[in-house]
Amino acid sequence: MCKARLVTGLLTLVLMVAPWASVSPALAASAADINRDASAALAKLYEKVPEAKTLGAQAKGILIFPSIVKAGFMVGAQYGEGVLRKKGKNAGFYNTVAASYGLQAGVQSFGYVLFFMTDSALAYLDKSEGWEIGVGPSIVVLDEGKAKTLTTTTGKSDVYAFIFSQKGLMAGLGLQGSKISRMEK
Repeated sequence: MCKARLVTGLLTLVLMVAPWASVSPALAASAADINRDASAALAKLYEKVPEAKTLGAQAKGILIFPSIVKAGFMVGAQYGEGVLRKKGKNAGFYNTVAASYGLQAGVQSFGYVLFFMTDSALAYLDKSEGWEIGVGPSIVVLDEGKAKTLTTTTGKSDVYAFIFSQKGLMAGLGLQGSKISRMEK
């Protein structure tokens, strides 16, 4: 009975908040839609944070999730679809999924880009049956301020992440616990 109330509460909250938060759904996008949105998101990131463009030029691969939707009321979930690019060419499509629980309520959309700086980190993504962030290659989440201090000498991590375009109302944004899996498009 308690689970039914929880699910009903979550659905009610999502239906009430989603239109107000102007969150666009990321579900079931076509390959062309993902490519278009990924290109636009990456261009916007490069324009806003020039250091990200420097990372992109050195990266072995770039995984772009242009839009991820996260919703929750005590129990939360998030989902988004993206594309992996190697040397500027598409190398596969991926989705990211996460679930969470705790004191949370709201709906939010955001995007993120992962810059794979080493062959071993990129190989781990390719060989894993779904990569859970926080397990495997080391990942560093950067913001504009931290990116400005990054140089080829200080940039020694396997993967760098930029989170961008946050919209909506939701506390507790993070990548930990997200699972990234290859998908067919």
